[in-house]
Amino acid sequence: MNRRTILKAAAVTAAAGFFARKANAADYKQNAFGLAYEGAITKNEPGKVNIHPVDYKLGGLDIAANVYTPAGYAADKSYPAIVVAHPNGGVKEQVAGLYAQRLAGDGYIAITADAAYQGGSGGQPRNVDKPQFRTEDVHGMADFITRFAGVDAGRVGLLGICGGGGYALAAAKVDKRFRSIATLSMFNSGRVRRNGFADSQLKTVQERLQQVSQARAQEAAGGAILYSGDANLSDAQIAKLPFEMYRQGYEYYWKSHAHPNSTFKYTTSSLLDLMRWDATEQMELIDQPLLMIAGSKADSLYMTRDAFPKAPGTRDKELFEIEGATHIETYWVPQYVDVAMAKLAPFFARTLVAGRT
Repeated sequence: MNRRTILKAAAVTAAAGFFARKANAADYKQNAFGLAYEGAITKNEPGKVNIHPVDYKLGGLDIAANVYTPAGYAADKSYPAIVVAHPNGGVKEQVAGLYAQRLAGDGYIAITADAAYQGGSGGQPRNVDKPQFRTEDVHGMADFITRFAGVDAGRVGLLGICGGGGYALAAAKVDKRFRSIATLSMFNSGRVRRNGFADSQLKTVQERLQQVSQARAQEAAGGAILYSGDANLSDAQIAKLPFEMYRQGYEYYWKSHAHPNSTFKYTTSSLLDLMRWDATEQMELIDQPLLMIAGSKADSLYMTRDAFPKAPGTRDKELFEIEGATHIETYWVPQYVDVAMAKLAPFFARTLVAGRT
């Protein structure tokens, strides 16, 4: 099975206007668990999907996570599980939580955790964003969830969203506890930090590496830690950004689905590791079933299309494009989320069958 598919979501003609009208629609302050997405759990109730805030150690750091359990969950039963890796700058209370909750609604135990050094997890300095740490975060979620009461350790899947999609690919190359892998709006963090979005900064790679090296030297000498990626932009400045993903990203992360633990900021010295890393390296090691989903109008789509053929080790793979969706719209627009779930649910149901070899 090796195919590419495009499906139209029903009733999406008003999606753009809907996006503009929904500002401040998911206020974390109004949710007992700090969740910042529409339809989020507000309290745990018997017979429904429930959320369980947990923490565990990873590399000596405290990791903050949420586990979602299906309706009627019982610790003495056996359930498949899904690990959900969040986007760059995101936290477990945003899109990763939405998809984890939806997957729990389909009978899975799902976990999503804040990356080490980010969100509610420990680590100093704050907002270190190194690919080796983000990949280890994925392994760490598997460590925890395979020991959670009721989880069948032989039926664990992986869903990575945006930057989490790139790190999911990296983790799944070697971690065969993941029986199948899906990505949504995959973002190859190394390629973008190195080459610029849409490879728009190729001419300045060496100049930027010099700046990054100087930031590392300053840290090592005990000087101030420099940060990149964060900017307090006005609406007019946001409107002038050259890529729709970034324009809509500011709307999502700073307005409609804002959370105080979520930030675009990362230590400049992290770029020493990011700029020499690539999510698509050694993808031939992936032999598990692979589903890659992205919006047909996403300006990040080139990353998914580039990665897909680099996984020849699996014959069970599909690239699925959601017609009309942009990158950020796959995070929250109900129609597009429904289309994504309509692919994810049967994919995991088929690939996480008990006793599958």
